[in-house]
Amino acid sequence: MMKKTNLPNIDFESIQPIDVQRLNAKNHKPKILLLYGSLRERSLSRLATEEAVRILEYFGAETQTFNPSGLPLPDDSDDQHPKVQELRALVQWSEGMVWCSPERHGAMTAVMKAQIDWIPLAHQGVRPTQGKTLALMQVSGGSQSFNAVNQMRILGRWMRMVTIANQSSIPKAWMEFDDNNRMKPSPLYDRIVDVMEELIKFTLLTRDCSAYLVDRYSERKESAEAFRQRIDQRSI
Repeated sequence: MMKKTNLPNIDFESIQPIDVQRLNAKNHKPKILLLYGSLRERSLSRLATEEAVRILEYFGAETQTFNPSGLPLPDDSDDQHPKVQELRALVQWSEGMVWCSPERHGAMTAVMKAQIDWIPLAHQGVRPTQGKTLALMQVSGGSQSFNAVNQMRILGRWMRMVTIANQSSIPKAWMEFDDNNRMKPSPLYDRIVDVMEELIKFTLLTRDCSAYLVDRYSERKESAEAFRQRIDQRSI
């Protein structure tokens, strides 16, 4: 469990550990992959993601953060590129994700979208994101906005992820981090704690049954029809 000294903004009389037994019988740590959407040396989306990592680890998660530096543009390389393979392996490993993008020109960044676009909709007949949980965050240089998280929410739904209701938007993000690259105590920080707590709860609640929750009648029907056609071909 994350040491309390690493979370100076937390009120430890108010925060509660996740009660795994109330949500899920599995005993391994929930596996959370974090993606951020900026390559700047002092990337505020990366700093917000690092705060999320500390909170997730306090709640008992195992985390991996993908560094998008060196990831080619979609279709500018084949899927054997090492960074593409790294990203796809992490997606397969994960049970839940956090996406954190800056808002640029009223939208998520190209860096964020490129990562999402490299995640295949299907891999060996299985959707690698299907049934996984997802939490969304954004940072903005100006006033508070929700354009980036709203766009990412559409993508999460398209990729059949269990996108949690809570989300985080950090306005004037350059004012929210100190010289040590740690987020200052504020209601904005508290919201990130809320989002990560909710993500862990939904991940624990759904990971055993995620395949069942997203099982579709139409796909079962299509699979049955394909099976009947294969049998019919054998009888010719």
